[in-house]
Amino acid sequence: MHVVIRTYTAPADVIEEARPKLAHLEQTMRALPGFVAYYFVETEDGLATITVTEDKAGTQASMEQAATWVQENLTQTRASLTAPTVTRGEALIAATH
Repeated sequence: MHVVIRTYTAPADVIEEARPKLAHLEQTMRALPGFVAYYFVETEDGLATITVTEDKAGTQASMEQAATWVQENLTQTRASLTAPTVTRGEALIAATH
């Protein structure tokens, strides 16, 4: 499995604009090739997303889908959203409840 973590610094109004659109974002991410899991996390200074897919192609597609989703859905606040810090890699273990 492959994982991509995107961390953004953003004011609270970005989260507030995104909140009512998160079901749409979930559908978008579930459509990724090899989808395993997706998390949208509110952090102390913005937000982070974690995408898990079966292979590297899925995480690459998630990067493209995330950028498109932000452009189309965060029309009022995207200017205050920093470019993400991106961490990618292969999951060596997966432990879930």
